[in-house]
Amino acid sequence: MTGIRRTLLWVVFTMSLVLLWDAWNAHTGQPTIFGGGARPAAQAPAPQPGDTAEPAAAGVPQAIAGAAPAAADGAAAAVPAAAGAPAAPGFESVTVTTDVVRATFDSRGGTLVGLELLGFEDAQEPGRPVRLMAQDGARVYLAQTGLITTRAGASLPNHLTPMSVRPGPRELAAGADEVSISFETTGADGITVVKTYTLPRGRYDITVTHELGNAGSETVEPQLYLQLARDGNPPPGESAFYFTFTGPAVYTEARKFQKIDFKDIAKGDARHERSADDGWIAMVQHYFTSAWLLPTPQPREFRTAKVGNDLFTVAMVTPLGVLEPGGSVTHRATLFAGPQYEYVLAALAPGLDLVKDYGWFTILSKPLFWLLWQLHEMIGNWGWSIVALVVLLKIAFYWLNASAYRSMAKMKAVGPRLTELRERYKDKPQQMQQEMMRIYREEKVNPLGGCLPILVQMPFFIALYWVLLSSVEMRNAPWIGWISDLSARDPWFILPVLMTASSLFQVWLNPRPPDPMQARLMWFMPLAFGIMFFFFPAGLVLYWLTNNILSIAQQWWINKRLGVLGK
Repeated sequence: MTGIRRTLLWVVFTMSLVLLWDAWNAHTGQPTIFGGGARPAAQAPAPQPGDTAEPAAAGVPQAIAGAAPAAADGAAAAVPAAAGAPAAPGFESVTVTTDVVRATFDSRGGTLVGLELLGFEDAQEPGRPVRLMAQDGARVYLAQTGLITTRAGASLPNHLTPMSVRPGPRELAAGADEVSISFETTGADGITVVKTYTLPRGRYDITVTHELGNAGSETVEPQLYLQLARDGNPPPGESAFYFTFTGPAVYTEARKFQKIDFKDIAKGDARHERSADDGWIAMVQHYFTSAWLLPTPQPREFRTAKVGNDLFTVAMVTPLGVLEPGGSVTHRATLFAGPQYEYVLAALAPGLDLVKDYGWFTILSKPLFWLLWQLHEMIGNWGWSIVALVVLLKIAFYWLNASAYRSMAKMKAVGPRLTELRERYKDKPQQMQQEMMRIYREEKVNPLGGCLPILVQMPFFIALYWVLLSSVEMRNAPWIGWISDLSARDPWFILPVLMTASSLFQVWLNPRPPDPMQARLMWFMPLAFGIMFFFFPAGLVLYWLTNNILSIAQQWWINKRLGVLGK
């Protein structure tokens, strides 16, 4: 049995080292074991203005973003490449402001080229709001729309087409529920397009309306593409000690949530649903996301592509039907661009809340987040809500923990006898094991009794770990005193020091392993984990510290009752 305990300890320790190594590889852009792909290297060059091809002539795009079905005559409907250049001379840049966002549009294609979230402070630039979307020398992140067609030789307005901006307010007026901005153009084939963005008060879902008219003499069958373009770098300030996914995602009812790695797109090996009558596309990063949503049922195709130097797109294409000469059609879609508020996302579209990535523990994390949310509704402070949630979990597992701690206390009581046996029979391992088993039977001690109850609880506490790591509600949320942001590391390192000290105290309360190497490992593991926690968000360290304190209290009380305290 001692061998089994030793094996379990080595497995835990080895997995910890593997996870640390994996996180470091993800941070430096090396291949990773977990997390579905390596994090792009921080030094990777950002897309430059010359990275993406401009239209060759008359607005005809040169690059193809994603495979398209062949038309009857063999031609292909190609989604234009994403433009990575800043606004060119002659194009107008327009900014629209609401109470929660500041959105910047380019009259070239009526593209959303910048989006600031006014309620969230940038962790790297204090005093400045988070820039979710941008187009500058450091990064590219855009929302684009346009028209394509399978008819050979036809050219319809796309996101590279010059458009004029209709006059109107550029700021949400007091008492108004929304503000709109419209772009319009007429293509060479007489197709007129009016693209309107309607930004609501207090919300991050933007209604995007396309009004098409056919002033030409030929029938056309336009397809609308809704596209997100982004460079392959993680958001600035990402930690090397834990991995969060950055990249495109596709959702359908049939295949559910599908994350797509940038490296798979670059290799042409992106695996995702290609077509459906439902679903959406998104670009995901830690705490924030953007997503194009369509009404259902409505046919759509899903496409991904690398369209420039470290520049990637995910697109959704939907047919708009037959547009006869003199005819018109209006289409409405929704662009969400904002924080990953789980319940807001769930209300917008089926499965959209899954962009808040809980990993393998979603089935446990979701009810834990619901409970944390309810506690915050009562307490009003996320830090104290974390403490309260850990208290509730410890109460729920009280008797299971009590069984484990009683087993540990009994092991501690027989510890001196086991040590003496190891010395006496160090050259007779088989007889030593027999004598140990005899002592276990006489004292009614189960060597695994302290391990199994803890293993049962581990999934719940790992699930809570992912809840705290993924929840944007922790961002800029204060607790007490020096902890002004639960999503950032403790600026004075008080919580990590207390967490490490509490872990060491737990080792002292536990039975001393008879194997000297195993005993040294028991003392080394809290120190190794403690170093990691110096770089973890304060909310995660608070959760672990609270769990340690409650575990110590319960174990100390049981040890005292059984008379093994200090032995």
